Amino acid sequence: MSEFAESAAPADVVRRQYLASAAGDLEALRATLAPDVEWTEMAGFPLAGTYRTPDGVTSHVMERLGKDWDDWTAHDDTYVVDGENVVVLARYTATHKATGKAIDVRVAHHFVVRGGLIVRFEQFVDTALVRDAMTP
Repeated sequence: MSEFAESAAPADVVRRQYLASAAGDLEALRATLAPDVEWTEMAGFPLAGTYRTPDGVTSHVMERLGKDWDDWTAHDDTYVVDGENVVVLARYTATHKATGKAIDVRVAHHFVVRGGLIVRFEQFVDTALVRDAMTP
């Protein structure tokens, strides 16, 4: 196993989460999340709310995104790390299945990583752009 795959460094844990998400590997994604994780999707976002437990996060967020969107991907490009805090500047790309409209929207994610696991996540995104793509 590679050093990266075993690393408990906060940025490495977060990067593994993005790679698992992009690959559609929900088992690997759940492995990056603490049992008591709090995952918050921004108010105004279609999946707004706070989800708990690794299964709760993947079933209420990732699986639902996969049902409504084709090729939903979070492209992580800039990491700002301060101890257990990791802020990632990224963008979402996807095409809404019902409308055929594509998005390419900037996003910021704040993760808190302790003991090699993500314990908290908060999303910041222009929800109007996402909702516009969902509107016929």
